[in-house]
Amino acid sequence: MTDNPTPEVKISVPADQTPKRIDKFIAENLPGVSRSYIQILIQEGKVSCSGKAVKASDKIISGQEITVVLETRPHTEVEPENIQIDIVYEDESLVVVNKPAGLVVHPAVGNWSGTLVNALMYHYNSLSTLSGETRPGIVHRLDKDTSGLMVVAKNDFVHAELSRQFADKSAGRIYQAVVWGVPAKEKQTIEGFIARNVRDRKKMMATADGGKWAVTHMSLIESFANMMSLCQYELATGRTHQIRVHTASIGFPVFGDPTYGGRKQGMSGLNQEKAAFAAGLFKEFKRQALHARKLSFYHPVQEKMVTFESELPADMRKLIEQLRDFR
Repeated sequence: MTDNPTPEVKISVPADQTPKRIDKFIAENLPGVSRSYIQILIQEGKVSCSGKAVKASDKIISGQEITVVLETRPHTEVEPENIQIDIVYEDESLVVVNKPAGLVVHPAVGNWSGTLVNALMYHYNSLSTLSGETRPGIVHRLDKDTSGLMVVAKNDFVHAELSRQFADKSAGRIYQAVVWGVPAKEKQTIEGFIARNVRDRKKMMATADGGKWAVTHMSLIESFANMMSLCQYELATGRTHQIRVHTASIGFPVFGDPTYGGRKQGMSGLNQEKAAFAAGLFKEFKRQALHARKLSFYHPVQEKMVTFESELPADMRKLIEQLRDFR
């Protein structure tokens, strides 16, 4: 067993790293830890390079090692709500939950209640504080209409260790999705930059340069009537909307995804019979067909790798059966 000291994380600056503000660089390399919190830590002298305190505006230098002491944040004021949680695993330091589609992960503008965080606050007296007042326990996120596995930290030591694993890609995440089209290759890797869409700040986009580098490994599991496929995706990076953006960028948008071409655009080119069939599916299936199927990480307290799996939810299983039955 490992005691829970004040979390301290060391981040090495890669040799090919472009110049960047140190607060932004740290936030990008510690998923689940907000940039505003990093700035507070810098002001309090909790961030250093080679033993010397830094300023938030300082530019990182290749080869530097940055030390971040993640002090506990003040208690959150999120209102607890008695919302049922599907718990896959739980111990004294973390919880693995199976998030249903339609559930927002944390409070924000337009969703101040009814979130996973509100539910967590009701069921648990102690959650990590490193993600800020509205995100206690949250190490990583899933989109509202994506279902599947998430790990929640009960203390800051575990949160910091898990956050580091998501940053250095040692934590494994595998998703499954129903997509439009049938890939010619059974396995392929999608690589490229993902940036904020300049016309719609709520959307992301694949770009030739700029933004953040992203890598997604894609595998074909099953195809349906030369129209759609069930595919598996393994994340080598963790960017906002990464799977949805990447798979759409190569012509296979996630079925039902209104943001990245998974509804009307996906139906283009279909004959009358297939178009009518797809329209019927849309009436029943109201979200993007994406599920976080498998989650692996090194348990910071048990000091061993752990893996959790979640079967496809009922709505995706039904969708797949309907596709199999279509002739």
